[in-house]
Amino acid sequence: MPKTDVVKRRNSVRRAVLLGPALVAAVAYVDPGNVAANLTGGARYGYLLVWVLVVANLMAALVQYQSAKLGIVTGKSMPQLLGARLGTKSRRAFWAQAELIAIATDVAEVIGGAIALYLLFDIPLVVGGVIVGVISMVILSSQNRLGQRTFESVIIAFLAIIAVGFLSGLLINPPDGGSIVGGLVPRFEGTGSVLLAASMLGATVMPHAIYVHSALARDRHGHATTTVERASLLRATKWDVGIALAIAGIVNLGMLLLAAANLQGVEGTDSIEGAHAAIDDALGAGMALVFAIGLLASGLASTAVGSYAGATIMEGLFLKRVPLLLRRGFTMLPALLILAIGFDPTTALVLSQVVLSFGIPFALVPLWRLTNDRRLMGEQANPPAVKAALGIVVALVVTLNVALIVLTVTGV
Repeated sequence: MPKTDVVKRRNSVRRAVLLGPALVAAVAYVDPGNVAANLTGGARYGYLLVWVLVVANLMAALVQYQSAKLGIVTGKSMPQLLGARLGTKSRRAFWAQAELIAIATDVAEVIGGAIALYLLFDIPLVVGGVIVGVISMVILSSQNRLGQRTFESVIIAFLAIIAVGFLSGLLINPPDGGSIVGGLVPRFEGTGSVLLAASMLGATVMPHAIYVHSALARDRHGHATTTVERASLLRATKWDVGIALAIAGIVNLGMLLLAAANLQGVEGTDSIEGAHAAIDDALGAGMALVFAIGLLASGLASTAVGSYAGATIMEGLFLKRVPLLLRRGFTMLPALLILAIGFDPTTALVLSQVVLSFGIPFALVPLWRLTNDRRLMGEQANPPAVKAALGIVVALVVTLNVALIVLTVTGV
């Protein structure tokens, strides 16, 4: 074999070995909140909001690479870096809002898993929520007992199940290609579509995924101390992020297209249970079963990653390690209360994504400032073009959040 081919093969193997952190973070982009937001978007507005998912996924790819780069270059998680720079009061206030976002995340993930268990086994929602929480702790404990690679492998296996569960239906009744192209034109239809677009954005650009990716990269790769090592890791990370966000983007888009092609105008499809029933009617019991299994995998995997993110936030900003059981119970309790009082679970899922959208600026603005800081990042500080692109993303997200606040408060 020629020497150049050997070098190419070695580089390919090296990149494959380094893949993983972004695939774990990508699970946050296909959690049950995404399912609710995307199914609702497709069922209500057809292909109208395709462009929202495409734009959000492109923004997410840029953002997640910056987070991973921060962890690789500094050897610290983003919450750790913020905790070292903020005063005591500011640090605690920042932790409080980040903790609220973590709770909102857990609401979506626990409720989504509980709905899946109800659909599959007719288990009461509250009991299902507890089961999801317990299983997530078992998954997360694998990281402590068996190592980072084992944890990543478990989550990536769940990601594969999620992709099959949410994309299989498209093979039975493919969406209309012309309508998909038409959905790429940015536009809205009334304030309802704006609110839903904000919910979809909150479900796609996830605050806790921004925090946790820096920790995942740090925990996998450590602190890259040499220029050659950093360059190699960052090249591999670009592949990692590109592959992971492509998978997440395809799954998210697939959910919306599934609803647009099969559920638009069907009564009751604003809920996951109704969508499941409609999929059963339109595509058969087999596809409904596959969908429910994908939803369960989504809830289990994403809540484990969310707990990892919560621990990262608490360690870096609260400056204390909290036992997993206590931490898990604290963030899981609101979800169980919502289920216990009988609040509509799908509505809770969509609202949780709106709450997440409020937390995005608090994650994005510090990320932008930290990765632009040449004293911190050295030669890996963002060049002018990347600084401008990331700044545009921050501005767009903040503008959309202001619009969301105005529309919500005024009820327009």
